[in-house]
Amino acid sequence: KIALQLKATLENVTNLRPVGEDFRWYLKMKCGNCGEISEKWQYIRLMDSVALKGGRGSASMVQKCKLCARENSIEILSSTIRSYNVEDNEKFKTIVEFECRGLEPVDFQPQAGFAAEGVESRTIFSDINLQEKDWTDYDEKAQESVGIYEVTHQFVKC
Repeated sequence: KIALQLKATLENVTNLRPVGEDFRWYLKMKCGNCGEISEKWQYIRLMDSVALKGGRGSASMVQKCKLCARENSIEILSSTIRSYNVEDNEKFKTIVEFECRGLEPVDFQPQAGFAAEGVESRTIFSDINLQEKDWTDYDEKAQESVGIYEVTHQFVKC
C-alpha cells in the first residue's frame, strides 16, 4: 500500500477533498519489475474497475508494462479518502491510499474536481482546479478572500 500525502496552505477554507467516483487521480507510474516510469500522466478513478487475470478480483487500473510486458495493477482504496482541513495547514496528511501490485505511483498532478468550504461561512467552493498549485476565490458570505496555496505532495509506504 502506498499513501498519497498532500500539503498546502489554506486561507479561510477547510475540508479540501476530491469529489465523486469520477474524480481523476493523475499519476505517473513506475513498474516494480523493470523500473520503467510512464512518460504520460495517467488517471485512475473509483468508478473504474478492471478484472484481473485468473479471477483474482479487480483493480482501478490494470496495465501491461511497455518495457517488460508484465501486467501490473493499482486500486484506489475508497475507505482511505480523507479531506485536508484547516488544522492540517502546512503539514503533510494522507488523503488517499492505493493498493499497488507491480505499479508504484511516483508523481501526482492535482487537477480539477476538488471542493472545499469556507471556515466561517460554510460556503461550498466546487470544481477547484489545483493544477497550478494555487487557487483563489472570494467568499461573499464571510466577505473575505479564500485560497489554497503551495500545494505539494509526497508518497509514503504504509
